[in-house]
Amino acid sequence: MKFNRRTFVATAGAVLAAPMVQAAAHGMPRVVVVGGGAGGATAARYIAKDSKGEIDVTLIEPSRTYYTCFFSNLYLGGFRELDSLAHTYGTLASEYGINVVHDYAVGVDRDAKTVTLASGASLPYDKLILSPGIDFVDGAVPGWDVSVQNKMPHAFKAGSQTELLKAQVMAMPEGGTFAMIAPPNPYRCPPGPYERVSMVAWQLKQTNPTAKILIVDPKEKFSKQGLFEEGWQKHYGGMIERIGPDFGGNNVSVDADAMTIDIDGSVENVDVCNVIPAMKAGHIAEVAGVTDGNWAPVNPTDMSSKADPDIYVLGDASQQGDMPKSGFSANSQAKVCANAIRGALTESRVFPAKYTNTCWSLIAVDDGVKVGASYEPTEEKIASVEGFVSQTGEDAALRKATYEESVGWYAGITADMFG
Repeated sequence: MKFNRRTFVATAGAVLAAPMVQAAAHGMPRVVVVGGGAGGATAARYIAKDSKGEIDVTLIEPSRTYYTCFFSNLYLGGFRELDSLAHTYGTLASEYGINVVHDYAVGVDRDAKTVTLASGASLPYDKLILSPGIDFVDGAVPGWDVSVQNKMPHAFKAGSQTELLKAQVMAMPEGGTFAMIAPPNPYRCPPGPYERVSMVAWQLKQTNPTAKILIVDPKEKFSKQGLFEEGWQKHYGGMIERIGPDFGGNNVSVDADAMTIDIDGSVENVDVCNVIPAMKAGHIAEVAGVTDGNWAPVNPTDMSSKADPDIYVLGDASQQGDMPKSGFSANSQAKVCANAIRGALTESRVFPAKYTNTCWSLIAVDDGVKVGASYEPTEEKIASVEGFVSQTGEDAALRKATYEESVGWYAGITADMFG
C-alpha cells in the first residue's frame, strides 16, 4: 500500500503498524523531525511553509497533546489553567501538510539514513532534526530516579508531573515544608527553578501562610538572583531559605519513602520534595551518536551536528555556546536551521544566522522580570552580542508591563510553533 500525504495523516494508526513507512513523494527531499516542542514544531512548520510543497516533512512526537514547560510555573501559582498550556498538532498536519506521527523514535541509522520508531516502522530521511529536549542524569541525586517521581516529582517535563506537584502543594499540612533540590548547570530554563519557588510561595501565601520553602542548591549563584531575592524579601519575607554549596547544597540525597532529604549529613523531614536532577540531551540524541556523553555539539551557523552534517540538533539538547536552554532559544534556532535545510535541499537563499532569546519570570502578581540577549555565530560557538536584564528597584508599572509582555510572547510563540 502506498501513502500520499492525506492518507498518511488520516490513517496514522495503520501506518505505524506497517514495517516501512513510505515517503509521501519518492522524488521529493525528506526531512524527519524528532520532537514536537519549541524547536521541532517550529522547524517542521517553517520548512513545510517556506518550501511550498517541495520538501516532505515528517514530525515524530509521542504526545498528542503537548504541554509547554515555559509558563507551567504559572499554573503552580494559580495564574494560568493547565489547559492554557496544552497544544495539539492538527493544524501542522491539515494546513501545512506535515506528516505527524505520534510514536517514539528509538533508533537512528546514520549510514542508511533512517529513523526507527517504537512501532517498528522505519522512516527514511535526507535531513534529520533532533529536538528531544532533556533527560535526567542517572544517579545525579542519590535516592532519586524516575521510579519515585510520583512521590518526589521533577515537573521539568510539563503535563501530569506539573499537575501532581500542584496537587501536592495544595495538600501540604499547615506550616509544612516544601523542598526543592535545584539542578547544577547547565539545565533547561536557568531562571525556571527560582520562578517555581516564587509561584509556590505565592500559592502558599494564599492558602498556607505559615509554610516554609527550602531550596537546596549546588550552584554558587543563579540566573536573576538579585531580582528573585529582592522579590522574595518583598513578597514572602521569612518563608524561603536557600542552602548553597557552602552549607552542603552540593551534597544531598533523598529518601522518597520516608520523605526526607539529607543535606551534608543533616536529615530534614519535608512534606513536598521537588527534585530537579542534573540534565542531559534527550535519549535519541545519544542513540544517534551525536552527543559528547551529555549534550550534542553543533555548528553555530546552522545547528548541524558536529558528528554528522545531515543531522541537526535544536534547543535544550544542543551544546552551542552562550544561548540558554529555553523555549525562546529553541524557537530561534529552529528558524535558522529550517532556512539552512531548505537552502541545502532546494537551493533557495540562505540568510546569515542570527539568534535571540528572552526569559521572563513572574515573582508575584504583576511583578515580572526578564533577561535576554541577541547572538551571532562565531567559528567556535553561538556568542552573545548584546544583552539586557531587569533591574532591582524597578517601579510597579514597569514590572506589570514586563509581565504583560510575557503573556503576549506566549501567545505569539505558541502560534509560531503550532500554526
